[in-house]
Amino acid sequence: MTPEEIKEEEESEAIWQDGQDMESEEGESEGTPLPHSGYRVPVGGADAIHHLPGMYQSWFLDYASYVILERAVPHINDGLKPVQRRILHSMKRLDDGRYNKVANIIGHTMQFHPHGDASIGDALVQLGQKDLLIDCQGNWGNILTGDVAAAPRYIEARLSKFALETLFNPKTTQWKLSYDGRNQEPVCLPVKFPLLLAQGVEGIAVGLSSKILPHNFNELIDAAIACLKGEPFTLYPDFQTGGYIDVSRYNGGERGGAVKVRAKIGKLDNRTLVINELPYGRTTSTLIDSILKANDKGKIKIRKIDDNTARDAEILIHLAPGVSSDKTIDALYAFSDCEISISPNCCVIEDHKPYFLNVSAVLRHSVDRTLSLLRTELEIKQSELEEALFYASLERIFIEERIYKDREFENAHNMDEAAVHIELRLQPFAPQLIREVTRDDILRLMDIKMGRILRFNADKSDEAIAQFKQDIALTKSQLADIVNYTVAWFAMLKEKYGAAYPRRTEIRSFDMIEATTVVEANEKLYINREEGFIGTSLKKDEFICNCSDIDDLILFFRDGAYKIIRVSEKVFVGKNVIYVHVFKRNDNRTIYNVIYRDGRSGSNYIKRFAVTGVTRDKEYNVTRGTEGSRILYFSANSNGEAETVKVILKPKLRQKTLAFEKDFSEILIKGRASMGNILTKAEIHKVTLKQKGTSTLGGRMVWFDRDVMRLNYDGRGEELGEFQSDDQILVILKNGDFYTTGFDLSNHYEDSILVIERFDSRKIWTAALYDAEQKYPYLKRFPLEANHKKQNFLGDSSGNVLYLLTDEAYPRIEVVFGGNDRFRTSLVIDAETFIGIKSFKAKGKRMTTCEVATVNELEPLRSLPESPAEDAAETAEEDGGGYTDSGQMNLFDNEI
Repeated sequence: MTPEEIKEEEESEAIWQDGQDMESEEGESEGTPLPHSGYRVPVGGADAIHHLPGMYQSWFLDYASYVILERAVPHINDGLKPVQRRILHSMKRLDDGRYNKVANIIGHTMQFHPHGDASIGDALVQLGQKDLLIDCQGNWGNILTGDVAAAPRYIEARLSKFALETLFNPKTTQWKLSYDGRNQEPVCLPVKFPLLLAQGVEGIAVGLSSKILPHNFNELIDAAIACLKGEPFTLYPDFQTGGYIDVSRYNGGERGGAVKVRAKIGKLDNRTLVINELPYGRTTSTLIDSILKANDKGKIKIRKIDDNTARDAEILIHLAPGVSSDKTIDALYAFSDCEISISPNCCVIEDHKPYFLNVSAVLRHSVDRTLSLLRTELEIKQSELEEALFYASLERIFIEERIYKDREFENAHNMDEAAVHIELRLQPFAPQLIREVTRDDILRLMDIKMGRILRFNADKSDEAIAQFKQDIALTKSQLADIVNYTVAWFAMLKEKYGAAYPRRTEIRSFDMIEATTVVEANEKLYINREEGFIGTSLKKDEFICNCSDIDDLILFFRDGAYKIIRVSEKVFVGKNVIYVHVFKRNDNRTIYNVIYRDGRSGSNYIKRFAVTGVTRDKEYNVTRGTEGSRILYFSANSNGEAETVKVILKPKLRQKTLAFEKDFSEILIKGRASMGNILTKAEIHKVTLKQKGTSTLGGRMVWFDRDVMRLNYDGRGEELGEFQSDDQILVILKNGDFYTTGFDLSNHYEDSILVIERFDSRKIWTAALYDAEQKYPYLKRFPLEANHKKQNFLGDSSGNVLYLLTDEAYPRIEVVFGGNDRFRTSLVIDAETFIGIKSFKAKGKRMTTCEVATVNELEPLRSLPESPAEDAAETAEEDGGGYTDSGQMNLFDNEI
């Protein structure tokens, strides 16, 4: 380091003492000028005036700078905070291959860190829990439960093999004096790995903070190799606690980005949920507390929680009777810490200043620094090899030429004469040496003992010199191809240590969970029609429905007005309320059927409409808005049902019709602001329900999005088809399990789905499988049955393996032989003639006794004839897109 740099470092280390120095040095005539201000503290008696703004301007900035640079924010070169760097440096000085008491490590580190043993102990435990740099022994706490480590006198630690290999090299380390000047400590450790991104860091300084999320060990190495090769790369966080992560807004870890992290929740059975993996930054205790708070607030309904966490996390959530497990999973994500949002902030120290970067820039810097360190190590190694080669050659010449027996050498009066003589004798051999001979070299030759000269072996000397030359040539070639050498370094680290660090956090997209759709109905809604109040506290009045405290309500009034309000304990809404219910936004299946009179004596209109979204507390109108308008008939239909009503008119002279019937299915569904169709111009006496109707909306189109493993009605993912109310979804897993579910959006599905489609009880499935008990391949054909419980068509043996599953009516199966039978011609089987249709529990029929390599499906030679219904469907689609004149979808079943 230059004198200026040393002075700058010493000034930085002494900043924390500035305030105390200025108060204690009262004997000086003037205060010490501070680097950030020309303000000087005046010296005087008790009546002296001190200008506090000047002090704060200087001292606070010094304090903030010190905390940022020397306490809370990591350095970009080695990814460590000062306390972490000093701990590792101290552990290296203590390292002898055996474990050291943590109390000893803390005491030794206090030679370099001036902030007490508590901060050192906490930082050491955090480093050990990351399971990368420190090999721990004893009770080091539990990141899953939040249990703290045992006292430092009871636990031990040593550096891991990875840390010893990648963090230390005194020859390439830049040193500085410790805070008291008694020891030397590294400015930065020569880390040859993106340690900052592997461990992650979190620190709060004065005026800024740093939060860098940990990343996967192997993915960092792959990205480093891609960076060296000039290829693109992408990095996403990976957490020790596992779980799921949505990185759609990660933004490279830069400020302004965010990630969503979820616990991994599974079903033990329909009434028990199990949490096996936690969100990052949460423990089982904090997670359970958040779930219990949600339960106390009525957001979810659970019976009890069991925490069985030991080495792995396991939280059992027992549901209350009658509670949907799928809906509860969504509610846990919506109302507890099972889903949290994390905002990264990649702030690092570089050139004594904080910088806000992204993880890609940090990785590139780390890769460039690793390459530079490896080049420096190779240059040092080359210099040492050349020096060793030079001295080996010089020693050989000195001994083989017997210079030590020259009369001039033996008769020399002093060392100077002997050195001059040796120098003269070595001059003819100068071309054989790689550099000039210095006086120090000659003095070193003169220190050779006679025993070594007598044991000198020319052949061994030649071998050593040849080996030195070979090593020098290899080192030069590595320096010439330093990029590939660095790639090989990272590849070696991955091969050596990568198996211990698989990705634990699964990357997936999260579906937005609307809290109002998953919250439990924890309140009861009442209305006082006479006084015009509505709320959850009116226990003695008319009960309307169950609701939650975050729901919205839709109210319709007799004069045609309607509006959306929040659920509250008691609120005045006005009289003449004809309908009130929980409002669901973007619900286009709930259809309102209305007959209203326009004005006091106008025509009567009929209309059907949906209310998908309006502004809360704003009043709208079903009618045309004419004064005196009145709703004569109103119904709300959750699935678009259209009833038939009887309209009774007031009798008048020359009026022939006194009553007639009207079917709402004849009226098209239009927007809520539409006027509607004229029903009659005559004065209506009353409208009564004649007959309930069916839905005019047809079936509901359902899609499955594999990115989030959820159903949707928005056209995202695979189209599963149009579903009627009693239709079900068939799910077949890769392990042979199958079950059926409804098509509710709250359903949760496993990642190992092989087939998901609308269930058809008439469909015949063909499966080729390996029977582990018989040790032969079998073929079976069977229909599947509807059951919400999991069943398996592969059999009871856990070793059974599915080769192939198809729903072709007449499948053809090709069996390719392998092993000792690979010379045989492939076997082609017509499954329909080979085996009959039996139960899915049947064993099936053995295909062959030979060893099988693969089982493939061939193109069928025949197919089912098209049914008349299918022909009609195709004709309808060509003519009008599959809809009738009334706007209802025609449905045709595909029969096998």
